[in-house]
Parts: sequence; C-alpha cells; structure tokens
Amino acid sequence: MNLADLLTYADIGQLNRIADHYECSSKTNSKHELIQSILITLGSKSFVEEQVEKLPIGHLCFLNALLFDPRASFSMEELTALARQAIDPKGGQPVSFFRDIIVHFTKSGWLFNGSTHQTRYLYQVPNDLKVKFLRILQERFLHSMVNINEPSAYRDEHHLLAEDLRQMLKFIDQYEIPLNQEGFMYRRTQQQLMEFLNIQESLLGKGGWRFGYGRTYKEYPDRLALLYDYAYHHRYVTEHDGLLELTSEGRASMEKALEEEMIQLFRFWLRQYKGAIPNVASVVYWIGRCAERWVTVSSLLESIGDLVHPFYYDSKEVVFMQRILQMLLHLGMIRCGDSEQEGQAIQMTAWGSKISSSNVILP
Repeated sequence: MNLADLLTYADIGQLNRIADHYECSSKTNSKHELIQSILITLGSKSFVEEQVEKLPIGHLCFLNALLFDPRASFSMEELTALARQAIDPKGGQPVSFFRDIIVHFTKSGWLFNGSTHQTRYLYQVPNDLKVKFLRILQERFLHSMVNINEPSAYRDEHHLLAEDLRQMLKFIDQYEIPLNQEGFMYRRTQQQLMEFLNIQESLLGKGGWRFGYGRTYKEYPDRLALLYDYAYHHRYVTEHDGLLELTSEGRASMEKALEEEMIQLFRFWLRQYKGAIPNVASVVYWIGRCAERWVTVSSLLESIGDLVHPFYYDSKEVVFMQRILQMLLHLGMIRCGDSEQEGQAIQMTAWGSKISSSNVILP
C-alpha cells in the first residue's frame, strides 16, 4: 500500500507520533488534518532528501536493506534480524540498539504496522516511499562519482565465464581426473585445467584462510571455485569413487545459449556470496546505477562503500574490490581500465546494466 492508504488505517496515536516527529502543525484530535499534514510534509522531495541526508550510516544501511528485501511485510523479529544483518553482522550490538532504529522508522512514517488482528504485528514500508527513497539514494550516490573518459585500454571478459564452463566440462569429459582424500582436484590437475581456459588464475599458495564464498573456495582460485561449485550444484559433474566425472546433464548443458548460462551463473554467484556479503544484490544494483559511464573505483568506494562490511580477515576494501568488483568482471558485467591521473576505473557493460536493473536484483 501507499503512504496515504497506510495513514488512513493508522490509529490516532501513531499519526500524532509522526506529526510530533516532524513538528507538523495540525489539530491532534482531527485524524483528517493529521493525515493531510503528514502527506504534505512527506510529499516534499526536498524535505525527504534532508531526512535521508541526516541519517546515521547504520540507519542508511537498514533503509537500503528494507528497499531490496522482497518480503511485503515483516514481523518485529524479522525487522530486528534484518537490521542486525545490515548494520552489525558481527553481532556486537544488543537487540535494543536495533529496536531503537525500528522505532525511529515508525515515528518517521517509513514503517507501519497493520490495522487488523492478523496484521497487527506485521510491518511494511509504503510503496510510494520506496520509489522515492530509491531515487534519493541514487542521486546521493551519483553526487560523489568521479567520471572519466574511456581509458585507452581496458579489460572486458564478455561471456568468457560461460565459455570456460564448457571448456572445464570438456576437460573433465576427456581426462580421468582423480580427487584427493578431501575431494579436491590435485594442484597438477588444476594447472592442466587452467591451460584449457580463456581466463587463467594463479593457483592458491599454502597457508592463509579461505572460507565463506563457496564449497570449494578453500582449495580453488576465486573464478575456478565459482565455476566448479556451479557445475556441481547443477549436477553437471559428479564426484564418485575418488574421480570427477561429467554427467548427462553436463553434456546437455553444452547446448544452452551462452547468455542463458551467464544469467544462471550470476544468480548462483549472488546466492553463493550472500552468506558473506548479505546485501551483495543491492551493492550490485548501485554499482549499475553509478557506473553507467566510466567512474573511478575510489569514488565508487567512497560513495557506496559504507554499505559493505568486513568479513573476518577481509577488510571492507578487499570485499568490495576482490569479492565484488573482480567477480563482476568475470561475470561480464563490468569492464575495468586504468587512468594515469585517476587510477582504476570501471563501467557497466550493456549486459551488466540490463541484469543489474532486472528482477534478478529488484524485489
């Protein structure tokens, strides 16, 4: 429902709390006048912009999470969990901290609970305010962008990820591939496989921690881990009696259109990385909006970097640069180049812009 509808169903107590929050001048005993006063106040784009601009970063992260969550309504427990995930995934803050933020949003008229017995303890964001918030956040993020001319040289991997998936499946079909006791390919086999691929990666060195980004992320380089986990998840390959083998589904997959496979790879990547980066989908959306032209990576990080949190030993910068931007390059969604004056820069590809603004991302 839109704001006007939710205000109509709200009780006089909540209307007074919203009016008091914004210091609206209205008769507190007239529901009609309260509603009109609040609608006029929140109908002003400049006023809502000012309210968003004043939000602490934690509140902004929670607002962003609300905008991209596909659920139509939330219980208080779900709101609290969403706020914790968006603001403090390490769990350092007490529940009361997140409840205070939720109360602030209800006083602001950004969250409403239902009016019936069934919906009394369920909350929702007005649909028209969602649209307004998305526009305001986009303008805010774009304001910090530093645009540059197209670099003289840049890297664009197009649909090479899907092509290399087929190359990997052909390699598995042609050779007997033994697995070690832990169920991974031996380093020598990994190196042989790399020679078949369009995009080659260095094998992992010994030591260091690797977890949180997929089933085989511990043993394989980032891109190869994504390809292998995707193939295993879709039953293109099977691990049987210490050997890695191609399945009938894997052979049939070689007839799929590359673009269709790329979309499925992107969807799988979002699910795979969501555990470590809960708001990865919204970050990809904002990159898509901010990098329609060539932009510096430093300005992109400065603008939307606060939406990204560290993950164990991965700093915020590492998560943003290696786990998100580098993988978007492999997924064919961005192209990367270097400017002598401004350093690294990126631009969304046409395919990347299409996917990042589709229903794959938006609820």
